[in-house]
Amino acid sequence: MTKTRNFGVIGLAVMGENLALNVESRGFPIAVYNRTSSKTETFMKERAVGKDVKAAYTLEEFVQSLDRPRQILVMVKAGGPVDKVIEQLKPLLEEGDMIIDGGNSLYEDTERRTIDLESTGLGFVGMGVSGGEEGALNGPSLMPGGTEAAYKELEPILTKIAAQVDDGPCVTFVGPRGAGHYVKMVHNGIEYGDMQLIAEAYDLLKNGAGLTNDQLHQVFTEWNKTEELNSFLIEITADIFTQKDTETSSELIDLILDSAGQKGTGRWTVVEALQLGVPTPTIYAAVNARVMSSYKEERVAASKELNGPTATFDGNVGVFINKVRDALYCSKMCSYAQGMALLAKASQEFDYNLDLAETARIWKGGCIIRAGFLDKIKSAFTDNPDLPNLLLAPEFKQTILDRQDAWREVLTVANTLGIAVPAFSASLDYFDSYRRDRLPQNLTQAQRDYFGAHTYERTDKPRGEFFHTQWGKAEETKQPLNV
Repeated sequence: MTKTRNFGVIGLAVMGENLALNVESRGFPIAVYNRTSSKTETFMKERAVGKDVKAAYTLEEFVQSLDRPRQILVMVKAGGPVDKVIEQLKPLLEEGDMIIDGGNSLYEDTERRTIDLESTGLGFVGMGVSGGEEGALNGPSLMPGGTEAAYKELEPILTKIAAQVDDGPCVTFVGPRGAGHYVKMVHNGIEYGDMQLIAEAYDLLKNGAGLTNDQLHQVFTEWNKTEELNSFLIEITADIFTQKDTETSSELIDLILDSAGQKGTGRWTVVEALQLGVPTPTIYAAVNARVMSSYKEERVAASKELNGPTATFDGNVGVFINKVRDALYCSKMCSYAQGMALLAKASQEFDYNLDLAETARIWKGGCIIRAGFLDKIKSAFTDNPDLPNLLLAPEFKQTILDRQDAWREVLTVANTLGIAVPAFSASLDYFDSYRRDRLPQNLTQAQRDYFGAHTYERTDKPRGEFFHTQWGKAEETKQPLNV
């Protein structure tokens, strides 16, 4: 019996190629198309040899090569290129066919595309894909949202190609419209925070405590064996310190320019958090740190003009390493707490009906932020789906309370040595702000009322009652709610 060929991939850059080969390796014949024909020819002559792959060199040929319902994965650059491919496909497809956008699209674009395509009888799935090149080939974390009926058709394939963990494949139907790409956006925001926190730990240990790259490899290797820090990012960080440069035989990490790039998803997360009124200071600090790093020439010039402290580290290195480990874990918890709080708010705002426990579960394998403590996050939201903040989950709460002294000491050392730790600092500020029952914004409200008559509420009156004072005259009036 001949297998049906329902699944096709448009776009044969590395991620597209690897996802295509992943699908084929699970027993699903595929078709492929790339706008540049030479790319398709090379793929067929090299990586696709001996595989059940049919090449097409026009979109019409590609669509005709697929059995219905057609399932077309688009792996092209986010933004205009995705819209262009969709517009080219629409007249060629039939009711019940579906398009899957597997790129890092802005969720608002996915919202628009889902509504548009559903109105024509086509299905659309905006699917976040995390795991990089290796994950795409061997098992990524998949975050599909959009047309639920289309997902049901895709489910047999997606559950096979996703990373597999102890409690199932790392894929679930996230929610309607742009939910999948929204979750992927926040995933990437957490990733930004995680990477910056690790970089700051590295900076403290190397440039503060004076560890060599070999010692750093040993430290991160040991950290990766712990329940708290076991994760993909800690694992690869340990490996990075062993890499030699083939040209100079020097340690490669010391030859890499300290100017980091970004593709925008971290920035999107921060902007979205501001729009929804959710504090995400660790993620913002991470985005800002990358922006600051891009000012390389200015920083080099400023380093010759602006002096910092002359203090050197004089503590016990072994003790300090352990304190940095504790500070890193506490800060990571804050980064994840901020991301999960943003997802909870978005779920309410956009009627996504997100399952935060299931979200944590599908991040356990395949994705860049996969980590051992995601099991604890999953359990926290399973036990209490309405948990307002991850820091209030019993296990996480006690962990921070037990380790906050070390966390604070690490920041003190960083300040003494003049080593910037913006994400560590933002995380501790987040914790200290969240745990206080009174913040100084009473003064902010007084100032706003003084210069702009913006009104304020009182601690001794019911919430929702607003007042305005004629400052200097001590005349207070109760104001209507629509002031």
